[in-house]
Amino acid sequence: MLKVTEAAERLGLSISTLNKWRCFGTGPRFVKMGSAVFYRAEDLDAFVAAQVRTSTWAGANDNVPGKREAA
Repeated sequence: MLKVTEAAERLGLSISTLNKWRCFGTGPRFVKMGSAVFYRAEDLDAFVAAQVRTSTWAGANDNVPGKREAA
């Protein structure tokens, strides 16, 4: 299991981004034990695989971490 700092480094993201995604429930799956948060490598890989697109237009609004629906 990876600590938040290790997961952020692996994904090339900031720790803050992962923290925000956890709050919104939009990022990769994570494991919480008490107050400690960890990420499994397979969950990070699955999250990255789910972000693959063939165009900047196709599905541009699907699976966007932190995206909010229009009211």
